[in-house]
Amino acid sequence: MLSAVRLPTPPPPDAYEVESTLPRKRSPPSRSPSPDRRRPAPSPPPQLQNGQAANYERAMARERELTERFKKRKEAQAPRTEEEKQAAAKKEYEELLTARSGGRYVPPARLRELQTQINDKTSAEYQRMAWEALKKSINGLINKVNSSNIKHIVPELFTENLVRGKGLFARSIMRAAAASTPFIPIYACLVAIVNTKLPQVGELLLHRLVSQFKKAFKRNDKAVCLSSTAFIAHLCNFGVVSELLPAQCLLLLLNKPTDDSVEIAVGLTKEVGAHLEENNKAIATAVYDQFRNLLHEADLDKRQQYSIEVLFQIRKDHYKDNPAIPESLDVLPEEDLIEHRLSLEDELKTQDTTNIFRHDPEYEGNEAAYARLKAQILGEEEGSDDEEYETGSSSDGEDAKEERDLEIKDQTNQDLVNLRRTIYLTIMSSSTFEEATHKLMKINLPPEKESELVSMLVEVCCQEKTYSKFHGLIGERLAKLNRLWTELFERAFAENYDTIHRRETSQLRNIAKFWGHMLSTDAISWHVLSIISLNEDDTTSSSRIFIKILIQDIVEALGMVEVQKRFKDEIMRPNFHGIFPMDNPRNTRFSINYFTSIGMGGLTEEMREHLKNAPKPVAVMPPPKEESDSDSARRGQIRDLARGPAHEQSGSEARHLRDVDANFLSADLARPPDEEPAEEGTNGLVFTLSVFAKEKGKTESFILISQSHTAA
Repeated sequence: MLSAVRLPTPPPPDAYEVESTLPRKRSPPSRSPSPDRRRPAPSPPPQLQNGQAANYERAMARERELTERFKKRKEAQAPRTEEEKQAAAKKEYEELLTARSGGRYVPPARLRELQTQINDKTSAEYQRMAWEALKKSINGLINKVNSSNIKHIVPELFTENLVRGKGLFARSIMRAAAASTPFIPIYACLVAIVNTKLPQVGELLLHRLVSQFKKAFKRNDKAVCLSSTAFIAHLCNFGVVSELLPAQCLLLLLNKPTDDSVEIAVGLTKEVGAHLEENNKAIATAVYDQFRNLLHEADLDKRQQYSIEVLFQIRKDHYKDNPAIPESLDVLPEEDLIEHRLSLEDELKTQDTTNIFRHDPEYEGNEAAYARLKAQILGEEEGSDDEEYETGSSSDGEDAKEERDLEIKDQTNQDLVNLRRTIYLTIMSSSTFEEATHKLMKINLPPEKESELVSMLVEVCCQEKTYSKFHGLIGERLAKLNRLWTELFERAFAENYDTIHRRETSQLRNIAKFWGHMLSTDAISWHVLSIISLNEDDTTSSSRIFIKILIQDIVEALGMVEVQKRFKDEIMRPNFHGIFPMDNPRNTRFSINYFTSIGMGGLTEEMREHLKNAPKPVAVMPPPKEESDSDSARRGQIRDLARGPAHEQSGSEARHLRDVDANFLSADLARPPDEEPAEEGTNGLVFTLSVFAKEKGKTESFILISQSHTAA
């Protein structure tokens, strides 16, 4: 067997050996050696032997000699002026940009140093640095835009010189749209906002999109056609271009249909169909007729036939999943939109030279002009310090650019929507009303937005199928925590009552029970009932249902005796004059009948007593009318006719007089009772004629009176 033998440890080498027999391992040379950097002289090792000490002395002598030599060389160099330093920096920067291999790596600190040395704005080097910074900034802003931060991206985008960099903006946004098609509506919204202030930027983008679509259509490039047509469709939805351009694109695609062209046309119609249906029904009808003909007659692939059928189903559903403008991006009023009318046959000006850098002799003047335009767009004060390109921060983004504090008004109401969503989720995710109240109080409400919490609580309560006391307890707890919430709830009660006619029946019950709970628990004051006027003129069917459920819920919670005591309170009585009116008997009777019909007749005792003791109204008779001469003469003739032989009249004259005056009497007797009463003389005459005819037995007079009554 082998035995383990422990070998002795070799003796340690000398502390310092100048003449070593083994080759010395050297470190690799530095990539960027500096002529001024020298390896420090070795410190004298301790306990050197005689030969080692001599070698050490020679090494130190060589080190001192080299130090003196470099010192003399540095002193021999003459100091450079500022112009020479700037020229050297420009030369080095130009070499970095024009190198055939794309330039060599330069540390960021060295690059910033070069850029800070170039401060001549008229030089090509400075303008090139500003151009590179502009390109990098525009690309960065477009790449990070989305529906939630677009309101913050737009001001930052306008701080860049979009007039000078409109070609960069168009190229960057077209590349972003082609790379991520789901974000095309956001890019279209961004273009629409920029187009309202700088129409030349939107027009350049449209020319390039149309040119790109036509080239891709000729090359049968399906991917580019899809992205181009989708972008054109959304620009049409946002009002940047008229409906003529997408209609021409659809006509071109469906003229000689293939599987690819039909697929592109279906995608374009899905995006722009809702806008066409709303603004130009004729174009939409023609497009769908063409699709119907293709479905029945053309020899298409099954996949394309199915896509057309899906398109018709989308139209049948009124584009509910494909709206023209998403709700989160509907931020532009129609009066601010600037629409460009462009067609496929127009001459296109793509302005490709705006994509590359060109030296501008009037650089400072153009920058000052855009600074004034920017101040007008963003609402800044004129005469403020102009933002210039900070070349150091634009190179690598390490130094943050100095930003102005801009007051941005949220026209999209996205913050309000998010706040309401937070309140809703907080209420619905709580198991008890104490937990919900605690969470709601922790929400950071913006100033003057406290009323949103109250309105959302009422809306959540209305949306329930049946009333839940959970919401009433939350409202009670909030109102009793702080007087601010009490005032907000009282204001909300008035607003709800004013708009109660807009509610559905199920919502009426929930909202009435909610406010009934708030009143019965004294969470809000009863003086809010002063806005109710219970009469036939000031109430609707919805408000009467609301009042009924409200009073019934209060009586159920407090009892009839307590409610009567509250309504008879001398301090609060003036607030209940509208519910229990006593100013007009008609309104008093209406209130009594209303409360009796809902089973609350006990609340009407005071009104009944008031109506019982009220004085009876006295009828005022209108003054009699003066009788005209013709009427009195005609009545005299009738009176003479009734007397019979006392007057010498022929039978034919009497009959004619009876026929003529029968209509006259019938007009008086047929007068409705609500009209002006008949003259006193007429009634008396009729009565006299009737009595006289019966007493004397004159047949002709009696016939005259009978005819008059029959006509009446």
